[in-house]
Amino acid sequence: MAQKKAVPPVRRPDVRLPPLVPHDGGPLVPDGDYDGVEFAGLDLSGQSGPGARFLDCALRECALDGAELGRARFIDSVLSGVRGVGTDLAEASLRDVEVLDARLGGVQLHGAVLERVVVRGGKADFLNLRGARLKDVSFEGVVLEEPDFGGAVLERVEFRECVLRRVDFAGARLKDVDLRGAVEVDVARGVDRLSGAVISTGQLWELAGVFAAELGVRVEESGAGGGGR
Repeated sequence: MAQKKAVPPVRRPDVRLPPLVPHDGGPLVPDGDYDGVEFAGLDLSGQSGPGARFLDCALRECALDGAELGRARFIDSVLSGVRGVGTDLAEASLRDVEVLDARLGGVQLHGAVLERVVVRGGKADFLNLRGARLKDVSFEGVVLEEPDFGGAVLERVEFRECVLRRVDFAGARLKDVDLRGAVEVDVARGVDRLSGAVISTGQLWELAGVFAAELGVRVEESGAGGGGR
């Protein structure tokens, strides 16, 4: 009997922050260079810092509503308790990053690169990850409402105790994606892209109707009696 192929484990970040210097309170600046800085309890809403680099930084309980951080780089950093609606992180890079208990809505991460990232707790509505590249990413205890992975590449990505509602995988490429630990998986589009994912038996039953619709199979209850005249 052939042995089942094990799902490769996700490589997790090992973030060890050095002693941090409090941010001076000034606004974010384009292409800014922030090294070993702590942003704590700040309202960064609407600020513009495209291309900024955050190395060994911590953002704690900060507001990021409408902040412009396209192409920003977060390296060996922690984002804890951040909240943001409409935050622009298009084509940003997150490497060795922990995102903890975030509350996000309509955040733009299309074209972004996430590598060795843990997203734990919190909730994200309408997260736009179209065309993004995710490698060694772990979602843990997160509620994801209508996340968009359209055209994205996911490799060694896991969902532990997560809720995924109306997820869009259209055109995505999945490899070693582990959905077994998710408590709810509702695929709105792209069920045909799940060939690179692993699901549980229970999830298979829950997704049976979606698979049938994708194959054009009509499912109906058989009529009582079944006899003809």
